Amino acid sequence: MSETVTHLDDDPGVARASRGGRGRRTALIVSALVVVAAVAVVGALGLGGGGDEGAGAPPRSGSTVAVTRATLTERTSVDGELGYGAEIPLPVKATGTVTWLPAPGTSVERGETLLRVDDRPTVLLYGALPMYRELGLPVAPSASGAESGESGAPRSDGKAPVPSGSTAPEGTDTGGAGGGTDATGPVTGMDVMQFETNLAALGYTGFTVDETFTTGTAGAVERWQKSLGLPRTGRVGVGDVIYSAGKVRIGRPGVRPGAAVGEDALTYTGTARKVVVDASAADAAWAVRGAAVTIRLPDETPVKGEVASVGRQATAPEGGGGEGGSGEGEATMPVTVTIKDQEAVGKWESGPVTVEYVGREVKDVLTVPVAALVALAEGGHGLETADGAFVAVRTGLFADGDVEVSGPAVREGLKVRIPE
Repeated sequence: MSETVTHLDDDPGVARASRGGRGRRTALIVSALVVVAAVAVVGALGLGGGGDEGAGAPPRSGSTVAVTRATLTERTSVDGELGYGAEIPLPVKATGTVTWLPAPGTSVERGETLLRVDDRPTVLLYGALPMYRELGLPVAPSASGAESGESGAPRSDGKAPVPSGSTAPEGTDTGGAGGGTDATGPVTGMDVMQFETNLAALGYTGFTVDETFTTGTAGAVERWQKSLGLPRTGRVGVGDVIYSAGKVRIGRPGVRPGAAVGEDALTYTGTARKVVVDASAADAAWAVRGAAVTIRLPDETPVKGEVASVGRQATAPEGGGGEGGSGEGEATMPVTVTIKDQEAVGKWESGPVTVEYVGREVKDVLTVPVAALVALAEGGHGLETADGAFVAVRTGLFADGDVEVSGPAVREGLKVRIPE
């Protein structure tokens, strides 16, 4: 006896019904996905505009920030070199053999010794005028005209004595005018005032700071000479002092001890560290005297600086831009930047640095972080508000991670989303 077993899947009607049920379920699922995708597209494009349409949507991830009103500053960086500036030869006018030199890098102030020639010190003083003549009281016509037996004591006529056993300095006119030591009148001039100003600053008194070299000045000079271990002559030779605008930092020497002295015997710089930038001659509008800049030291420490000088001559680019040159590079011009707060520079004496200057600046504008910008499907940029709507914006200056934005729907305090 055989049994016929009928499977439900074998029944065409049942199979059709089963397949029809699965088909309807698949269609419903696909329709639901299409609706969700359409809503997502509408929200992304900012269409529909109604706040109620997105009320049932799950919250989007990301933080929110407020549109703020601020000043944006665009900064541009150029490379520079920290140092003390170019080394300049000291105008040494002493003659003889160099017997001592200071070590490079030594700082020398007013009244201190720059070098020794024939074992006589050449002293630094402050001033703008160079030492161009000998300073002292007029020399008496007679080499033995001293009325006092004590060498260096004032004469009864108020003139400086010539030390016993000596004669007037070579080249001195003891009878007529000339040489700054005319026996008929005192030595006068701005160089006398400059020298007397330095004597007074060093603590020597007994004279009036003016344009006339008097017996009081000569007495102060003798006391000064005694402190230096020099003979007390009361006279100052052209090689005894060197003037500078302030204290100096000794550079590389041009001679060694034992060699004949010359005007290139010693070089110097200022003691303040500064930065020199080889700025592009075509893009040096920022390099205006007095302009504020920020210097980033080799360890990235920021220091305030100020443009002190701008070169007037441009340097041709390396490789040459003219005939036979490659044409690469661009002409540059030197820009010197000073640093008022020298302590802020710390231990650094030289090395590469970065100089930042203001390129563009906009004030009182609406800004958001650059990360808040989104690209709109129709083109341009927009912002997503906290409720999920999108508003189109116009962008302006980008600076320091923020961007200037504007548009009819943008206002200060508006909450916008930064997408993750």
